[in-house]
Amino acid sequence: MRLLTKMSLFAVAALTIQTADAAPGKGDKGKAGDMEFEPDSAASTPPSKTLERAIKLYDKKDFFSASIELKKVLDGESGDDAKNKQRAEFFMGKTLYQMGFYAGSLAYFDKIVQGGDAHTYHGAALKWLAALSRVLPETSGILEKIGTYDAKALDDPSLSSVKDELLFLLGRHYYRKGGDGDFDKAIGLFNQVNRDSEFFIKAKFFEGVTYVRKFEGKPAVDAFKEILVIGQERPKAYKADDIANYNELAQLQMARVFYSTQQFDTSIKYFEKLDQNSLDWTESLFEASWAYYMKTLNSKALGNIHTLNAPYFEDQFFPESELLKAVIYFKYCLYDQAEEAIQDFNDKYEPLKKNLEEIVKKYDDNAEFYDYVKKVKANKAGLDIKTQRLIMSVLNDKTLLKTFAWVDELNHELDMLQKSDKAWQTTQVAAEVLQELTVQQSVAAADAGKVARDRIERLARELRALANDGLKIKFEILNGKAEKISTDSVKGIEKIKKDHKEEPIVIDDEHFQWRFNGEYWKDELGYYRFKIRSKCSK
Repeated sequence: MRLLTKMSLFAVAALTIQTADAAPGKGDKGKAGDMEFEPDSAASTPPSKTLERAIKLYDKKDFFSASIELKKVLDGESGDDAKNKQRAEFFMGKTLYQMGFYAGSLAYFDKIVQGGDAHTYHGAALKWLAALSRVLPETSGILEKIGTYDAKALDDPSLSSVKDELLFLLGRHYYRKGGDGDFDKAIGLFNQVNRDSEFFIKAKFFEGVTYVRKFEGKPAVDAFKEILVIGQERPKAYKADDIANYNELAQLQMARVFYSTQQFDTSIKYFEKLDQNSLDWTESLFEASWAYYMKTLNSKALGNIHTLNAPYFEDQFFPESELLKAVIYFKYCLYDQAEEAIQDFNDKYEPLKKNLEEIVKKYDDNAEFYDYVKKVKANKAGLDIKTQRLIMSVLNDKTLLKTFAWVDELNHELDMLQKSDKAWQTTQVAAEVLQELTVQQSVAAADAGKVARDRIERLARELRALANDGLKIKFEILNGKAEKISTDSVKGIEKIKKDHKEEPIVIDDEHFQWRFNGEYWKDELGYYRFKIRSKCSK
């Protein structure tokens, strides 16, 4: 019998990265005040009256009127040359941004990005891409567009106010790309972020997880330790929420790094640093239970698993914890309890697995599946409460939330267009924005449906794999009951001898021992211990 799939640093790192990203604030349009500049080589010939009028309207913040005049320039009605048309393209991107049509704005800046160095405004567009990154999710493709720029472009003095932000974003692009040499490029960019920048703590965290993906534990730990120092010093340069968020994430990553290097005592120390109010607290309890198991501190491992079954966490699922409990009892030759844990797993998760398998088959079309998922999220899909909670546990995946956020942004902009000035709605530029938003929304909804389906399918596969593990454990339990256990059949599961002395449960002056009576109390969570005695032979 193999020991379940042990928690792996490299398998769980990506999950944490997802939790590190804060959603962009709708009210945060970025630092646009210092962005109104143009390259020295902006135009070789004077602009037409139409383009002049468009820029004046933009300066007066009459963005609706400015967009109409800019469209005339882009359609060739004004007689402007190629460079002035590039200028109009740049201003159209800015105008749509100021109007709140961020997806439409991104489409125009994408044209500039694709024009490369031949486009006069190629470098100037970087500031606006940085601004768009604050209001659009990554699934909009914003990082890929920033990733087309060479890092040397960030040395332009005009980008000084957003250089640290762009270094971080470009590093994120290479991290996500993850090909040969990309991790090294990402680390190099993260290392250039100024310590006084609000992006330093974020860059340092991603430097750490990049080293994790490179299987380099020591520099990863060094990066995370620097975040912990920031958490103690709390410099004013960083946002308080960022300090709290990344400090917790660094602690969790440190615990995982030390677990992966079999430094279980240190791993436990960092797991236990997470506060009960942390979003990752229950995850840390489960992962710490593996570390306790590896240390043969099974009274605490079982105590953590007991905590995870508290009604406070009914929206969170740790199916593997039931099998870990079975393995622990098996090691102590407590075969009835081990069999009971396997049965608990089957009773709870076998019906849920079947429900998941039926759900992913409901719709072949991804866009239709997205519409169904929206009903699930609104609790209007008619699912039983346990299936509803299980699916919501994966629909709250951070990557999936970003995918949904992009669809929501496009729907928001479509709705905003329908409520905009009636006269403007009849213009060519409005028609163009409508077409762009409609196409993007259709693609984004299909992508969101696919990602949601993949998440649910993956959960079903994990439950199937765990069910197979459960069968293997049960087979060993039956062998144990029949006293037919051989060295080969155990396959690495070392039995706990009858004379083994479990670590004593020590009660300090600030606590007292209270026998569990079936009721869970919030202040007891995380403090449960099991007295467990082996029935194996000496």
